[in-house]
Amino acid sequence: MPKMKTKSGAKKRFTLTGTGKIKRKHAYKSHILTKKSTKRKRALTHFTYVNDRDLKNIKLCLGMK
Repeated sequence: MPKMKTKSGAKKRFTLTGTGKIKRKHAYKSHILTKKSTKRKRALTHFTYVNDRDLKNIKLCLGMK
């Protein structure tokens, strides 16, 4: 059986932490920033963790069983 390939889109978007959680960036921080408040943009800067419901699919995309 061939090796499972990692989805390159997922590889660029998610990082694995030491405790096994998966880190992701917030959406809506790339363009049309003039109409968004400074407080909102600053809040979107920080990383967050992937929801438990999405964990299984993302682990499959990253080549983890």
